[in-house]
Amino acid sequence: MELFRELGLMALASTFVGVLPLAAGVVYALWPTEQKLTLVRTLSLATVFAAVGGTVPGFINGLEFVARRQPSGLTPAVAMGLAESLVSPLFGFGCLTVTWLCVTIGLWRRAADLTSSVE
Repeated sequence: MELFRELGLMALASTFVGVLPLAAGVVYALWPTEQKLTLVRTLSLATVFAAVGGTVPGFINGLEFVARRQPSGLTPAVAMGLAESLVSPLFGFGCLTVTWLCVTIGLWRRAADLTSSVE
């Protein structure tokens, strides 16, 4: 939890973009339609971009810190900065994993509904 408190506003925003496809994935699992699946796909892509976009500034800041201070080796401050920059992809890709598991359930339910309606 300390890492979340240390994140900047942009890192927090890019981290929580992962909640959007997760919500859409749950909705798709419950009421599967083609429009909802399209929404999940586009929100998933936005989450990937946000995760990468949230990681890069952390690495830039860490490298800038090293360049200005010229520390010898990996200092705790640099290690913490790099760790903070990895929160965004960890959270985003975790949300995407659950999202696509929900899509799998929705696809399974949709196929079952189509099969039962044919009979």
